[in-house]
Amino acid sequence: MPDPARGAATPGQSSPVVALGFDFGLRRIGVAAGDTLTCGARPVGVVTCHGGTPDWTSLGRYIRDWEPRILVVGVPYNMDGTAGSLTPTALEFITELGQRFEREVVGVDERLSSREAEDILRRQRASGERTRRVRHGDVDAAAACVLLEQWLRERGLEPRSE
Repeated sequence: MPDPARGAATPGQSSPVVALGFDFGLRRIGVAAGDTLTCGARPVGVVTCHGGTPDWTSLGRYIRDWEPRILVVGVPYNMDGTAGSLTPTALEFITELGQRFEREVVGVDERLSSREAEDILRRQRASGERTRRVRHGDVDAAAACVLLEQWLRERGLEPRSE
């Protein structure tokens, strides 16, 4: 049977699998959208957290608007692979996200995703592709994009060149 997470069509279905990626944090959660057709992702926004609690209404709006089949959440690990201080909280977020929105939720190792996102944004500024200054939310959304693209690559899916 084809694996729907890889984007293979099941009987009666020919559309790509849409996924949302989340860079979890206690202050903000970066959001990115992608799919298995283009095998790419793009940052779409940031959800604020209040006292460490996500704004579930805003998260629900993204899920309703994008109608993803899969939700991908970054799980913070230390560089040596051990659980970080935020790992248990991120795992709780994964559980609640799946329960609230009745979607499959997968965790991906987010080591260095924020640094990679900062590098991408810095290169965009230097090239003139990005004209305004980089804010914390920009980094969070770009990190969500990095995580989602990592998840796609782990499934053997590479971005299509135009």
